[in-house]
Amino acid sequence: AVVSTQSGHYGRDLGQNFSKMFNIQFEDPDSTTGDKLFAHQNSWGLSTRSIGVVVMVHGDNKGLVLPPRVAMYQAVIVPCGVTDANKDQLNTHCTDMKKTLQKAGVRTHADLRENYNTGWKFNHWELKGVPVRIEIGPRDLKNNQVVVVRRDTGVKATLQNENLDDQLSKLLDTIHDDMYNRALVERDANMAVTTNWEEFCKLLDQKKIIQAPYCGDISCEEIIKKDSARTEVTEDDKAPAMGAKSLCIPFDQPADAPCETCIQQNCSNPATAYTLFGRSY
Repeated sequence: AVVSTQSGHYGRDLGQNFSKMFNIQFEDPDSTTGDKLFAHQNSWGLSTRSIGVVVMVHGDNKGLVLPPRVAMYQAVIVPCGVTDANKDQLNTHCTDMKKTLQKAGVRTHADLRENYNTGWKFNHWELKGVPVRIEIGPRDLKNNQVVVVRRDTGVKATLQNENLDDQLSKLLDTIHDDMYNRALVERDANMAVTTNWEEFCKLLDQKKIIQAPYCGDISCEEIIKKDSARTEVTEDDKAPAMGAKSLCIPFDQPADAPCETCIQQNCSNPATAYTLFGRSY
C-alpha cells in the first residue's frame, strides 16, 4: 500500500509577506505622527486536497465510496422491474418513501428516470459513491419491504418498511464506523516508530509514515529531507524519491519509546517530541 500524506486542518503564520505585497496597512496606535504598519496575517483552513484523501482512502475500482456524513445523498432509491402496468404505483411509492426518509434527516434521492435501465442506474450511483442503494420492485411492494445495498461492502439486506427511517439511520452509522475503522487499521499498518537513522530511511523506502524523535530545529529538518532523498531509480518507483518532511507532532506520543536525541544522524540535541515524517511526492 502507498501511504501519502495531505494537508488537513492547519494554521500558518504568513507574517507580513502578503500585507506588503497588497499594501495592507493600519495606523500605528503608538505613533504620534500617523505612521502606518503592515499587518501580520494568519491563514486557517481545511485544504480541498482533503477531498482527494477521501477518494484515495475509500474509493475502489467501481468509483467513489463516500462516508455517509459527507455524502450529498446518503441513500438513493431505484425502482426495479418497472413495466407500463406498475410504473405509476412504483414511482409514487418511491417518491413517498423519499419524503419520509428526508423528513427523518436522511439525505435521499429517488432516481425515477425512464431513459435509463435499472442496471445503468446501479452503476451510475455506485460510481458516485452513494452509501446506500434502496431497491424497490413489485415483490418488495407486495411484501412491504425494501432491499438495501451497502456501497462500501456490497452487502445486501432486506428491511421492512416499518421504522425504515430508524433502521436506515442506524445502518448509516454502522457504515461510517466500519469505514473509519478500516482506514484506521490501514493507517496503523503503514505507520512505524524508530530512533535509528538507517531504519528510518529503510522504512521510508517501504512507503511508511514514521514517528521519530526530532529536536524541532528547522536546519535539522532540511538535513533530514536532503539525506533521506534517493537519487537512484528503483523498479517500484520508476523515478528518484524526494526526502522526508515533518507532517505534524501527534498528540498521542509513543508510550513505549523514550524520547532520545534527534533522529538527524549528526544532531546531538535532545528531541522535544516524536514527530511524524513522510516522503514528499
